[in-house]
Amino acid sequence: MKKRILAALLSSAMVVTLLAGCGATGAETTSEPAAATESSDAGAGAGSKVGVSMPTKDLQRWNQDGANMEADLKAAGYDVDLQYASNDVQTQVSQIENMISSGANVLVIAAIEGSSLGEALDMAKEANIPVIAYDRLIMNSDAVSYYATFDNYKVGTVQGTYVKDTLDLDNAAGPFNIEFTAGDPGDNNAGFFFNGAYDVLKEYIDAGKLNVVSGQKTFDEVATPTWGSDVAQKRAEDILSSYYADGTQLDVWLCSNDSTALGVETALAANYTGNYPIITGQDCDIENTKNMIAGKQSMSVFKDTRTLASQVVKMVGQILTGATVDVNDTTTYDNGVKVVPSYLCDPVFADANNYKEILIDSGYYTEDQLK
Repeated sequence: MKKRILAALLSSAMVVTLLAGCGATGAETTSEPAAATESSDAGAGAGSKVGVSMPTKDLQRWNQDGANMEADLKAAGYDVDLQYASNDVQTQVSQIENMISSGANVLVIAAIEGSSLGEALDMAKEANIPVIAYDRLIMNSDAVSYYATFDNYKVGTVQGTYVKDTLDLDNAAGPFNIEFTAGDPGDNNAGFFFNGAYDVLKEYIDAGKLNVVSGQKTFDEVATPTWGSDVAQKRAEDILSSYYADGTQLDVWLCSNDSTALGVETALAANYTGNYPIITGQDCDIENTKNMIAGKQSMSVFKDTRTLASQVVKMVGQILTGATVDVNDTTTYDNGVKVVPSYLCDPVFADANNYKEILIDSGYYTEDQLK
C-alpha cells in the first residue's frame, strides 16, 4: 500500500525542516518581555540554577529530553537540578518545591498532569520564579510564563496526512477500516494530536471511505491513560476480538505515539491474521524505529528533542539576562487562565524509506542502536 513516491517527494523538504529546527511553523516570531525574578541578580547568566522536572524515566523520549536539556544547560554555564517523578504527581510537586527551596532561578517543567501542580506553582509565583512549561502545557495557572513545545496539532495532521496519502483516499475506491488510539486525557497535548489527525480524516469518515468498525471515534473513547503500552494493548485486544475475529480486514490503526503503537502492535501479533495495517506513531523511539524497519509500524512523527532543548536553553538565557523571550505563537495555547506565549518547533515524519536520512545521518541514532 505504501507509496514510495510519498517519501521521495517529501524527504528533501523534511530534511530542510529538520535542519531548520524550531520555529518553522508559519507564525511570525515575536518577543515577550522576560519575567522578572527576585531569586536571581539582574543580568544573571552563568552560575544561575535551573530546575528541570521530567515526568518519568519509563518512556525513552523523556530520558532523551532530560539528558539533552541537562547537557545544553550545563554547557551554557548553568547549575542544573534534573529530577524525574516516576509518573507520580505528588512526587513531581515535592520535587518542584524542593527545587524552589534550594534556590532555582528558573523552572522547566514537563508536567505529568497539566492541572495537578497547583501547590508548587503557587510557591513559584510567590518567589517570582519564571516557569517554562516543557512540551506539555500546564493548565489552570497564571504562574506559567512560557511554553516550549512542538506544533502539537501539526503532529496529528502529519499522521492523518500520511494515512490519507498512503491509502490515496482522494482516488481509491475504499472503503478502508480504521481504528484510533489516542493519548493520556491528563496530557493537554493528547487532544491536539488526536484532533489534528481526525480533522484530516473526518471528511473520508463522513463519506464512508474510512470506516471505524468499532464505532470508537471520539477522544474520550480512544484515550489511553498514562500513554501506557499495556493499556493500549488491552483495548486493542478487546477491539480485535470483538470486531475483527471474523476475518474483517483492518487497514489502519492510527496511534498518537510510539508507546501506544507498541501496545497495538503486540495485540496485533497475537490476535490478528489479516493483511498488516498502516500503524502510525510519534517520537521515533528505538523499538518503534526497529519495528518500522521490520515492517511492523509504518511511520513515526519525529520531534528532535535536541532542537527543543536548545530552544529552551535560549529562553532560559533570555529570562535570566532580562532580555525579551522569543515566541512564535501568542494565540493558540490557552491554559484556562491565560494564553501562554509559546515557541513551537516543527515535526516531521520518519518511515522505512527515510529513517536513515532523518535519524542516522542527523546523528540522532547510530546504526548499531537500530540493529
